[in-house]
Amino acid sequence: MNPTERFTDRASDYVLGRPAYPEECLNALFEGLGDPTAITVADLGAGTGISSRLLAASGARVIAVEPNVAMSEQGESAPNLKWQTATAEKTGLPSASADLVTAFQAFHWFDPKAAITEIIRILRPGGRAALVYNERDENDAFTAAYGALVRKYATDETELRRSNGRETFATDSVWRQVRGLELRNTQQLDRAGLHARAGSTSYLPKHGPAAAELQTAIDKLFDAHDVDGSITMHMKTIATIADL
Repeated sequence: MNPTERFTDRASDYVLGRPAYPEECLNALFEGLGDPTAITVADLGAGTGISSRLLAASGARVIAVEPNVAMSEQGESAPNLKWQTATAEKTGLPSASADLVTAFQAFHWFDPKAAITEIIRILRPGGRAALVYNERDENDAFTAAYGALVRKYATDETELRRSNGRETFATDSVWRQVRGLELRNTQQLDRAGLHARAGSTSYLPKHGPAAAELQTAIDKLFDAHDVDGSITMHMKTIATIADL
């Protein structure tokens, strides 16, 4: 399946089931770039706009670049947030028009070489690019059990693609400086939210017998770890920040 179409029937689950990102992570992306209100950010593979809204909350002008209309239609608007229907490889943005280019939970879906070339084109001199991912922290018992379910029912190697994509980005010779940041993050989910979290994952089955089995397993997992109607997913937010 074309990566730009993988989430067409998962957009509503994405809104309900995907976590946000720590404020400290967002602050690190802007650190040293000056007044955020004077900064233009291109957020590539913006999805439903979870990251774009957080970036816009800083006061920056944000362009959310997303090729999948079903996803972007779930996005909210803001005075300093603009949506652009385009891919990370061909954003349609002017050259040297962004101070910061980001990709949250998305770079592994891009053609890495073409995307990095486009990022360099649209960045201003001295600009910055960053990848940010929420990854499960399986030192937590519930999160480890959920991870085991993901691995059991996964239909492809997307999780390996994520790791490989971060490495490809970080080791590209174009960057003057690359640094990493890892932060703790948690997500509170009720039963419907946990089902939505799984439903938003493009490499888990959504229809058919395997999907039914997965949904039953998720219910059992929720019941085993439920505290006052919710569970806590533990995550590591991993940022790779690169300067030109």
